Amino acid sequence: MNQRLLSVLIFAFVVSAGASLLLYRLIASRVTANAKQPTTQIIVASRNLDLGTLIREADLRASDWSGPLPRGSLLRKEDVVGRGVMAAIYDGEPILENRLAPKGAGAGLAATIPAGMRAVAVRVNDIVGVAGFVVPGMRVDILISGTPPGPQGSNPNGTLSRTLLQNIEVLSAGQNFQKDAEGKPVQVQVVNLLVTPEQAEILSLASNETRLQLVLRNPLDTVTAKTTGTSLASLYGSVKPPEPPAPSPHPVGARVKSPPPIMMTPPRPAAPVAVEVINGNKRVESKFPASSEGIQ
Repeated sequence: MNQRLLSVLIFAFVVSAGASLLLYRLIASRVTANAKQPTTQIIVASRNLDLGTLIREADLRASDWSGPLPRGSLLRKEDVVGRGVMAAIYDGEPILENRLAPKGAGAGLAATIPAGMRAVAVRVNDIVGVAGFVVPGMRVDILISGTPPGPQGSNPNGTLSRTLLQNIEVLSAGQNFQKDAEGKPVQVQVVNLLVTPEQAEILSLASNETRLQLVLRNPLDTVTAKTTGTSLASLYGSVKPPEPPAPSPHPVGARVKSPPPIMMTPPRPAAPVAVEVINGNKRVESKFPASSEGIQ
C-alpha cells in the first residue's frame, strides 16, 4: 500500500476517534447534570378537564417536575379539589391558579366569568344569531336599528343603524358554554355575552328600545372600526329635507315704521308773457300773466 495513503487513513481515524470521545463526554456530562437536578412534585390533570368542570380528587395526580416551576402552580390537592375550571386543562398539564375559579365559586357558567365582568343574555333568532354560528368563544359586534327620540317629524332621515359595541365575546349559546372545536352552528334562542358593567347597562337599554343584530367577526381581529352609522334616507341617495318657507319681511306683531314724509318744494312763479301786436305802422306790446297750466 502506498505510504502516503496509509498516513492519510491513520490521521482520519485519529481525528474521528477524538471527535467521538469528545461528543461522548459532552453527552455524559449533560445526563449527569440532569440526573442531579432536584425535582418537585406538582399537581397535574389526570384527564382532559373542560371549561366549567368541577374538579374532583380523581381528576388529579402528583407528578415530578424538574427545573423551575410554572408561575401559579399548585402543589397540594386540597388547593384544587372543589374548584371550577375557567380554561380548558389537558391531560398531564400542571394545574395553575389562573385556570381555576375562586374557592367557593363552584362550577358552571358563573365560574367562567372573570372578576369585574358580567354576563348579559340577549334574545336571538336565525337572523340575529347569524344562522346559529354565534357559539361560545366567538367574537361579535352589536348593531342597533331604530328611530332616535325627538319631536315628531324632527328626523327627516328616517330609521338609523349604527354599531353599538365591538369585539364582544360570546360566553354561552343557550345552556352550552363549551367551545366547539369544529365550529358547528347551534340553533338557540338566547346567547350570553361577556361585557363590562357599563356595557351591560347600554346593552340592556338597547335590547328593549331598539332592534339588535349580531355581526360575526374574526377572533384574531381586535381592531375597533370607526363608523358613522347609516340612515334610511342615505340608502336612496342624497335626499335633501324640504326647505323651510322664506321668512316674511316683517314679523307678525312687529310695528312697521312709516316712511319719512317727502318735502315738496313749491314751484317758482312763471315770468309774464309779452305779446307784440303790429297793426299797420303801429306796434302795441301787451303783457299777460303766465298761467300755471301754460299757454294753450
